[in-house]
Amino acid sequence: MANTATAHQTKWWNGGKSPFNLEYGKLMMWYFLMSDAFTFGAFLISYGSIRFSQNFWPDPNVVFNAFPGAGHANLPLAFVSVMTFILIISSVTMVLAVHAGHKGDKQSVIKWLFWTIIGGLAFLGCQAWEWHHLITGEHIVLADGKLSMMGQTTTGNPWGQLIEDQATLTAALNSTSHETLAHIVHSHDHTHTMQDLLAKSDTELRGMVNLAEMHVREKGPIAFGGYFYGITGFHGFHVFSGVVINIIMLIMTQKNVFQNKGHYLMIEKAGLYWHFVDLVWVFVFLCFYLI
Repeated sequence: MANTATAHQTKWWNGGKSPFNLEYGKLMMWYFLMSDAFTFGAFLISYGSIRFSQNFWPDPNVVFNAFPGAGHANLPLAFVSVMTFILIISSVTMVLAVHAGHKGDKQSVIKWLFWTIIGGLAFLGCQAWEWHHLITGEHIVLADGKLSMMGQTTTGNPWGQLIEDQATLTAALNSTSHETLAHIVHSHDHTHTMQDLLAKSDTELRGMVNLAEMHVREKGPIAFGGYFYGITGFHGFHVFSGVVINIIMLIMTQKNVFQNKGHYLMIEKAGLYWHFVDLVWVFVFLCFYLI
């Protein structure tokens, strides 16, 4: 008699209720967020390795000290604290929208989604102002033996070490071009128009410059701008994507799509993404603004 071998296959799950008790779409969202966390983590690790390999790095209390409407007041990290508060509040409203969805309360879902969208747009508006202020800001730096005006870009960094040697500053001032001298004076003295300043001689313009109050710096590490705009821009893109997703969720809620399905699981998935964006901002805030 021929012996027949019977193959036995172990079945870990043979139907019924999933042992993980997790809906498929939510599981896929967690997979996506995990992969996205690796991407942000790689960016921040790269930033940290470059930063700590440098002998000097810009002080965030100096770089991020402006506030809309406050003029030249020195308010370190005040504006980014407002941005962070806005994002945290938007996360709270997202929690309330998800909670309302669990109860099937359509009107509350609409209300809290609306305020979450407003919070996201407010954060993006604040970030746009911050970028515009840094890029168009005119800071006096010592470069190639003369003074120049520079904003924070990906190719230029005006936040180098402070120069205190008056002899060096005087020599640089004497080598500065006429137009740059007029811009330097105008940046501190708005009682004269640029046309009036350009009509003055170099000697007159140099006499109007107070070297002790200019806080002239060297050029800082170029990598700062690239990493700052790259990582905060990447996060801003995520916030923008979250706002678009929430707008779509709001429209679908208004059209009774979830009410007809009998559940608001899509709101919960959108909430997972929004909370992830908020959590990532905590690490971006820590790396760029606090350390």
